[in-house]
Amino acid sequence: MHTAQPIRFCMISVTGQSNLLPMSPFLNRIMPWVSVICTAYNHQDFIEEAIQSVINQNYPNVELIVIDNASTDDTAKRISTFLDSHPAIQFIQNLQNLGLNPAFNQGLARAGGRYVIDLSADDVLLPNRIRKQVALFEELSGPYAVVFSNAAYIDVRGSHLRTHYAVDDQGRAQINVPSGNVFRNVLESYFICTPTMMMRRDVLLELGGYDETLAYEDFDFWVRSSRKYHYGYLDEVLTLKRSVPGSLSARVVLPHNILLQSSLAVCQKAYDSCLTNDEYQTLAGRIRRFIRKSYYTKQYGLARQFGQLLTHIEQPGTLTTFVLLLSRFRLPVNGLYRRYRSTAGS
Repeated sequence: MHTAQPIRFCMISVTGQSNLLPMSPFLNRIMPWVSVICTAYNHQDFIEEAIQSVINQNYPNVELIVIDNASTDDTAKRISTFLDSHPAIQFIQNLQNLGLNPAFNQGLARAGGRYVIDLSADDVLLPNRIRKQVALFEELSGPYAVVFSNAAYIDVRGSHLRTHYAVDDQGRAQINVPSGNVFRNVLESYFICTPTMMMRRDVLLELGGYDETLAYEDFDFWVRSSRKYHYGYLDEVLTLKRSVPGSLSARVVLPHNILLQSSLAVCQKAYDSCLTNDEYQTLAGRIRRFIRKSYYTKQYGLARQFGQLLTHIEQPGTLTTFVLLLSRFRLPVNGLYRRYRSTAGS
């Protein structure tokens, strides 16, 4: 983990306002700084729009830290072009791809804001996102560590696909989105749209940043932070999340992907954090789904490891026992289906 730097009251905002006045410490308390950490890898088609969306924020105190994770396309070149007209942007150019979590931690070590946004270089912040999320954070009382919101999904051309939570005619979510103590909810499902989160920097530092041993960050961060802190939901679409073929979330169903191994590590952390029978049972349901995913992706040993964790909570049911048996004999589901089709007509 990188050493955190102290808050710099002479920071220059990328939104166009310099805060070098004698009253800066007071202004920073009433309009706290927000650090946007943008990680990029081969995002040449989208990086400029992502950076511009931070510059276009209608909130004064915004610092932007961009990390290029050894892209092999023109991503770094396009970032450098932005630096010519926006020198307040901090740019870290890695010579080798460190992985998503270590790259984010590089930015976190430089961040000076009270709040932090983790921005992927293919996503877009709507102009009033930071202002509205900071306002909610400042209104909340109690141990709130995260504010999140709704999002609209767009394709590679920027065309609207859908919203994360379906909305009514007034743009409000049609479901009751969990907030407050969401620990059991994050065990149950991926209900939060990750790029919509604004996080307290002191909580990120307390947790040691993102776990650099994992292939992805959100499930682990949710489990570790929601055990101790609350989440607040802002019912507006404030982010455009881009759906790109081959993205990290799409790879979880591919054979032999590395994401499920990280999921096992997070489930083990979650097991150690559960306090009530309801929480253990919710985690059991999640583990059963990971067993099926591991089996379908031909990670048979991983399915059995999930099964071993499950037995600490409950005895596996008939379906789960059957899947674990298939995993023991390494029988792929697609092979069984072909065998069924070949004998179905006989």
